[in-house]
Amino acid sequence: MTRRRKNPRVIILAIGLLVGAIALLAREHRPSFLRPGLHLNAYITTADGNVTIVDLVRLRSVARIPVGPALSGLREHPTRPQVWGVSTQGGYLFVLDALANQVVARVPVGPLPYALEFSADGNRIYTTSSGSDTLLAIDCPSHAVLGRAHTGQGPVLARMTPDRKSILVVNHGDASLGVHDATTLQQGLAIPVVSQPDDVAILPDNSIAFVLSRSQPRLSVVDLKRGVLLANLQLAGTPSDMLLKPDGGELYVISPDSHGLQVINTWTHEVGDYLMLGYSPTRAILSADANLLYVTDASASRLTAVDINNRRVIRTVNGRELLIPVGQSPGAIRFDPAENLLLVVNQGSGDLSVIRARLNNQSLLTMIPVGDHPQELAVKLF
Repeated sequence: MTRRRKNPRVIILAIGLLVGAIALLAREHRPSFLRPGLHLNAYITTADGNVTIVDLVRLRSVARIPVGPALSGLREHPTRPQVWGVSTQGGYLFVLDALANQVVARVPVGPLPYALEFSADGNRIYTTSSGSDTLLAIDCPSHAVLGRAHTGQGPVLARMTPDRKSILVVNHGDASLGVHDATTLQQGLAIPVVSQPDDVAILPDNSIAFVLSRSQPRLSVVDLKRGVLLANLQLAGTPSDMLLKPDGGELYVISPDSHGLQVINTWTHEVGDYLMLGYSPTRAILSADANLLYVTDASASRLTAVDINNRRVIRTVNGRELLIPVGQSPGAIRFDPAENLLLVVNQGSGDLSVIRARLNNQSLLTMIPVGDHPQELAVKLF
């Protein structure tokens, strides 16, 4: 019997196909291919006072940085390779150098700071000291405190208006919205709002602000031009999150109590459509084109995609289930800058879910352990 000779061309073709298949699989399971020298990292605060750094290209944790007690307000700097945050219990802001993976500065600001707000050019950062009723402006390059101003009682949040002329301060203690000059920080108006306010959203034309309380089933509508409260809208349940459509036409309010979202018409100030989402919808994020809304469900441990224009939950794509499982008690949610990845922090299971974000190919890539009871999330490309 003669042995059949192997055709070299067939062997070469088979090897080529194998190499191509391996490359394709590698590309499918890596979130992105960055130019040499670029990095894409996620930064997650944990209950034990650390920041865990996750490399989103290699999909693994690369560092764990001790920072301080009761971390909050984590934000990536808009222009510098830095991540800023707050130690509420320590009474300071911290600056994490993304290149060196270390804390390079701590800026004392007073007792009980909670959140941060960058100026549009990234040269200033604003925060509040809830324990001393103070609004502060800090120079980002030098870390020097540029100014302070008195606020209402218990300020928890400062937000710059789109025209960059004013800083709105949410005063949790005396249920007021303070309007401060962005240059001098001095307060011009104090407008009464819903009890125990926690967050504010501002229309692009600077005309109206919406103030949310996570303990009250009401939403305050404030006329910023006249400095008056227009209405306290009754909601279906106590809200946990709100998102403003980029054009300002609609406000989406998420409520675990009502198991869904309500749509607020921002021009008429009326509560409009309601959409059932699941057991306990908690946090949400809009795609850049404002067509899709992604919502975490804290009880069901999953992520839901919503066609917000047609007011419907997207349950299947190309025959596949689109209710994506994540970890236990999902909370904070972010996109990477290119919207290739959707990141979800799971407080109960102590991990980060990394999800392929393209609608026609959505799936859970991996879950990366990040530490005890993670809370805040920042994403930085540098």
